[in-house]
Amino acid sequence: MNINCHFDHFNINVSDLNKSTEFYKKALNLHKTGEILHPDGDFCIYYLEAPNGSFKLELTWLRDHPQSYELGENESHLAVRLDEDDFESVHEYHKKLGCICFENPEMGIYFIHDPDDYWIEILPKKQ
Repeated sequence: MNINCHFDHFNINVSDLNKSTEFYKKALNLHKTGEILHPDGDFCIYYLEAPNGSFKLELTWLRDHPQSYELGENESHLAVRLDEDDFESVHEYHKKLGCICFENPEMGIYFIHDPDDYWIEILPKKQ
């Protein structure tokens, strides 16, 4: 069987939708493109999308989950590849935001983390 598909979105649960939405807008230029609000307020889902429409991130807030999310050893992560050539200025911008949590200069990559401590790998533009 030949299955043709593409990833539609990736979901993460967050403690504060507004704080997380602002972080992803500021750090990665992801913009809210949709939402699902449960009528009783049990949950809210926001969809954030990259400007080129290549990826959607689903942020889910659950009313009955007041504690922080346990992320284990953070071995799983999102990865974004920059479209622009200026890796150094983006790196400097993230440094000023204070969101860099790990750097690997030998591999030419670094990681930022969001308000819930999810890690996002930043990759330079493909040559």
